[in-house]
Order: sequence, then structure tokens, then C-alpha cells
Amino acid sequence: MNAVQNSLSKSLSRRNVLKLLITSFFSPRLLAQGRASPIRIQKLHTFGLRVTDVARSVAFYQDLFGMPIVARQGDTVCLGIGAGPAFFSLTPVRAGEAPGVSHIGISATDFSVDGTTASLEAHGITPAAPLQPGQSPLTVAMRSWRRERSEANAVELFFADAEGLVFQLCSPAHCGGTGTLGEQCGAPEPANAAGLMSLVDINHFTNYMTHSPRANQFYLDLFGLQYQSFQGPNSPTVGVGDGKQFLMYVGGAEEAAPTQPGRIDHVSLSVTDFDVDAILAKLTGYGLTARADASATPALSHWVSMRMPNRGGAEGGTPELYFSDPDGLHIQLQHVDYCGGGGYLGDQCA
Repeated sequence: MNAVQNSLSKSLSRRNVLKLLITSFFSPRLLAQGRASPIRIQKLHTFGLRVTDVARSVAFYQDLFGMPIVARQGDTVCLGIGAGPAFFSLTPVRAGEAPGVSHIGISATDFSVDGTTASLEAHGITPAAPLQPGQSPLTVAMRSWRRERSEANAVELFFADAEGLVFQLCSPAHCGGTGTLGEQCGAPEPANAAGLMSLVDINHFTNYMTHSPRANQFYLDLFGLQYQSFQGPNSPTVGVGDGKQFLMYVGGAEEAAPTQPGRIDHVSLSVTDFDVDAILAKLTGYGLTARADASATPALSHWVSMRMPNRGGAEGGTPELYFSDPDGLHIQLQHVDYCGGGGYLGDQCA
């Protein structure tokens, strides 16, 4: 190498080093300036069921779990979960609707409707008119909206993701009642039955998406979350809060725009005594029947799926127990320590 080449090589080397140092120093700041701060969330807090007969569904869930009525919102009834304030609502189906899980509710730290709306907008979710009965959630994809319950002086905040999956963000004190944050609930109306099992909390939601990797990344970024476990190489769970709760997005990775909205397939609840045989016996005694065909799940049936090691389960299988309610909606029951991981109880997560 001649003197000119040697000098040029040293100059380029110094330039590359300097460029690397500058990039290393400034990039985190530039990225931080260009990326919205995650919305800090606490727990999976609530969900809604659209049902054909609210009184029938109230009786069903109270018979199984002894759940008190913690609030009433017109024709909607809110049932308390565990020690509260977690709850789920039962609302009659409206024109153009079918029974289903209408939304997932998550409590956020320092929640306020205005402040959280602004945080959503920083993540590309812009305010819009509320979702109307019979309207496809895809029409409000990446939009947020408010639902005013004027009789309760309450304002509730919802948003839909890129595939129209609907979420509610709320205060950790939200109980479905009155007050600005829906945090004012009177004495609960006790159930007419003691219940066959005791619920502790919401455990997870499994959602079917057109592009599940995109959904996973969206919620990791929006809420600053991490993967909690893997139920197969391409099936992570997005951990929420306490190391047990999670969100799961399954489906394909189709790049084309979705033609159907994302679907909440089932909600999982945790119980104090997770004994598969004992729970199945209780469900059978109440009148539910064992599902005979996995391709068809009638209302008021029960079944067990064994999650094997290829899906992150235990040797011999991790039992996952399900039943369908009077409208055929799917509910999963698991041990209080279930986190979607390995081991017989599914309680082994990183």
C-alpha cells in the first residue's frame, strides 16, 4: 500500500469510527423523540358479552360462580369477578349483532379520558365517532371513541386496532358504576346461588387475526409489554401486569388488508381449585354435556384440550378446560397460577 492509499485508509477508518460514535450517541435520543411513549397499563380488567337473554345469562353465571351484580347500566348487567373491581358485562344483542365477546377492557395507570386519548393519538389511533350497532369494527380500525353514560355521569374510552378488535381503556377503580371513571358502585346485589366454583380473576384472551405478528408487535409497542411464554414457535403470549395475565394473537400473516374484523375467540378465567375431573363433574351435574365433535361446539357443552410440548405444554399435556355458555360463547378455566407456559398447570413462564 502506498502513502496516499495508507493515508486515505486511515482517514476513512477515523471517519467510520466517528460516524459510529455519533450514531451511537444520538440515535437513542432521535428514536425516543420519534416514538410515542407506551401507555402504562395494569391489568386485564373487564370484558363485555353480547347475549340473547341477559336474565338467562345472569342466572347461568351466578349458578356456576356465585357472582354478585356490581352495577346496572340500563339493560346491561355487570357481574363482579373475584374480589373486584374486575367485572364483565352482559348486554343484549342489538340489531345486526350476533352473540360474542364485544370488547376487552384494560386498566391504565393515571387513566384519564383526555390524556389517554392523546396517548392513543400519538400511536396513530385518532378520535372518531362511536361504533354503531351493526357497524363493522373494520370501519373504525385505528380509531378511538367515547361512550357517554349521561345517567351515570360517566365517560368510557374505546379504541379499535388495525383489524377492528375493540378495546376499552379504563381506571383501575372502574367497576361499571357511576362517576367520571365509572368507579362508584354501591353494595353488590348478592347472587341467588353460592356457585359451584370461585373465580379469582381474568387470565387471558385469545384473539384470531388476519396478521397475528403485526398484532403482537402493535400491542408490545402500544403498552410497552414483553412476551411471557410461547405456545409453539410462532405463538407467543403478550404478558400483561402480574406475570399471569396475557393477550394472545393467533392466525395467519396475510399482507392483504383484512376483509373480516379480528375476533375474540374466548376469555379465560382463573379459579381457586383447578381439578379437571372435579370441574367437569360439576359442569356435568349442572347440565352441560361433553362435546362429542371438535368441529362443532353446541351451547352448554364442555371439553378439555391437552397442550402438548410442541405447543409449550408439559410432557403428557397441559390440560386446558373449556365450556360454552347458553349462547355458545367459549369460556376457559385455569389454575390461578396459569400463565400460558409449561408444566401441568401451565404455570412455568420465563
